[in-house]
Amino acid sequence: MNILIKTAEQIEGIRKSSQLAGETLLYIEPFIKEGVSTEYLDGMIHQYMVERGAVPATLDYNGFPKSCCISLNEVVCHGIPSVKTILKKGDILNVDVTTILDGFFGDTSRMFTVGEVSQEAEKLIRVTKQCLNLGIQQVFPDNYFGNIGYFINRYATSQGFSVVYEFCGHGVGVEFHEDPQVDHIARKNSGQKMKPGMIFTIEPMINEGKPRVKVDQQDGWTARTVDDKLSAQFEHTLLVTETGCEVLTDVSKEYQVT
Repeated sequence: MNILIKTAEQIEGIRKSSQLAGETLLYIEPFIKEGVSTEYLDGMIHQYMVERGAVPATLDYNGFPKSCCISLNEVVCHGIPSVKTILKKGDILNVDVTTILDGFFGDTSRMFTVGEVSQEAEKLIRVTKQCLNLGIQQVFPDNYFGNIGYFINRYATSQGFSVVYEFCGHGVGVEFHEDPQVDHIARKNSGQKMKPGMIFTIEPMINEGKPRVKVDQQDGWTARTVDDKLSAQFEHTLLVTETGCEVLTDVSKEYQVT
């Protein structure tokens, strides 16, 4: 596995792209409400990125037809925005955006809710966010990549949920998808060690029921839970620093740079 150590110039470019990706999610939040189509949200996201000199990385990526992924309720990931998909009260959804700014990539996603949601949905979202937090806590020099997945899985299962293992985090920045593969289930102290200058995503997908997914035959993208139970996901792009990490897509300043 060839994990790219980014140069100072690359890091600065990736940081700017990541900031724009995070800002895109802040921008779209007020538009997420009952009666709105996911196609409309996709159009708003596309316009926001382009007006700021960026390109949406998902558009035409391996044939993906839209500028972001919007995954509702039982959709685990890669949901395709559609004029037919109208948000309704009680929905939970993940919006996943990746920007290309000056040739550099920034990748992030988070959960949103439409009106009041069920207690089960609230708990799933809360636990999934904490899974990401626990993964981020494991990002520091000379720690093993496997410890990210070990602590995510241990916490998720302790809360009665399951971790999707068919999709994973990944290196990012110079390309959309680079080494390493960042698994969200792993053995303790397994895998390669992290080094300063590595940049990758952590993006746990946590299911209410079984961990497996099924991909729609018709579109070849939309991944749903096999039992049609809810799924949630949060994602950040991270830089390994000399002493810890920087969450590059964290525009809300939730995380301290270490």
